[in-house]
Amino acid sequence: AMLRLRFLTWDVKDTLLRLRRPVGESYAAEAQAHGIQVQPEALTRSFREAYGAQSRLFPNYGQGRGLSSQQWWVDVVKQTFRLSGVHEEGVITLMAENLYHDFCSAGNWEVLPEASETLSQCCQHGFCMGVVSNFDNRLEKILSQCNLRHHFEFVLTSEETGFAKPDRRIFQKALCLGGVPPEQAAHVGDDYTRDYRAARAVGMHGFLLRAAGQSAEPEVPPEHVLPTLSHLLTLIEK
Repeated sequence: AMLRLRFLTWDVKDTLLRLRRPVGESYAAEAQAHGIQVQPEALTRSFREAYGAQSRLFPNYGQGRGLSSQQWWVDVVKQTFRLSGVHEEGVITLMAENLYHDFCSAGNWEVLPEASETLSQCCQHGFCMGVVSNFDNRLEKILSQCNLRHHFEFVLTSEETGFAKPDRRIFQKALCLGGVPPEQAAHVGDDYTRDYRAARAVGMHGFLLRAAGQSAEPEVPPEHVLPTLSHLLTLIEK
């Protein structure tokens, strides 16, 4: 049976866009510009630790805790450098602010293969589309810089809505904006819990983008799995 879909929502990171290089490489290049040598691998490890700790302390970019997302990120970057053995606070602050702004630009992000083409085809097929992403408020600018923003009616971030996936309220807000019942909508993303299962919990359809070699979640039927984005229209039109 053909799915009667009118509306598609999209995750962004690792679904439509990915970082051009590991975080540690970007941080190491910034450090080098200030005459500081740090190994990229050490910075990547430190970043994971700092990001994890900050996410536990202040979920969703410190929403409702008096932090701006910019301050949230600047603190993560500063802590990343400290954990990697850099201790000149003045330089750390400068590097953190530079990096926060760098990650707004297309220079650090690349569009995944087939993303632009798939989004264009979906628009041509008459689908209305929106973004549902656990991202901070830089996302609009990043999508514009990567030439993807025009495909979407709206961009919903966890920072703006105050709810992060898998919270059902961010999907309910998207359905509200799309003006469609959940059974006429599908969400596309790469994370089983935050994208696939969360969308299905509100009654939407779900498609899970799964890179080759990723372990299979047994509960996902093959007709919901996208080995690449170009499989989406084939599956929808079955």
